Amino acid sequence: MEPVKWFDRKFNFDSAENIFPEILQRLKETPSRLTNTIKSIPDELLHVRPDGKWSIKENIGHLIDLEPLWQLRLHDILTGVAEMHPADLSNTKTHQADHNSRSAEELLYDFSAVRYQTIGMLENINSDVIFRSSLHPRLKTPMRTMDLFLFVAEHDDHHLATISSIVNRFCKPV
Repeated sequence: MEPVKWFDRKFNFDSAENIFPEILQRLKETPSRLTNTIKSIPDELLHVRPDGKWSIKENIGHLIDLEPLWQLRLHDILTGVAEMHPADLSNTKTHQADHNSRSAEELLYDFSAVRYQTIGMLENINSDVIFRSSLHPRLKTPMRTMDLFLFVAEHDDHHLATISSIVNRFCKPV
């Protein structure tokens, strides 16, 4: 089963409750979930590009490539910028990075390192900051810090599901 295309996803950010602790936990768990998802995958499968789409390594690399954007958008919210920095919707950085030439271990290490930088920025913020917002440039909706990182956690899960669909397609159980 293929995940819904990311740009076709609809999001609802109307929670009045502080669900940020749960979101932060999801963000913390992504590096280990990613490692567990690919740990038994043969190396030759990690760079296969099914139907011309990104390989497993490219999906991991994409998560690395986007983490600075999440950090920048947090900075936008913290500094009161009206509209967050836009993403490169063509994903130029990921397409040009040649993530397939890197080892899975290196990609996982780099993702963990950059994600824990983000976690460090988030761990001690207060509820005022959690509920502060800025306009998301593509969705044209206000996003609070809590909403932004729910969006990030959903993006993580989207790529984990994409990786799992590649694994399910090419790895036959023994």
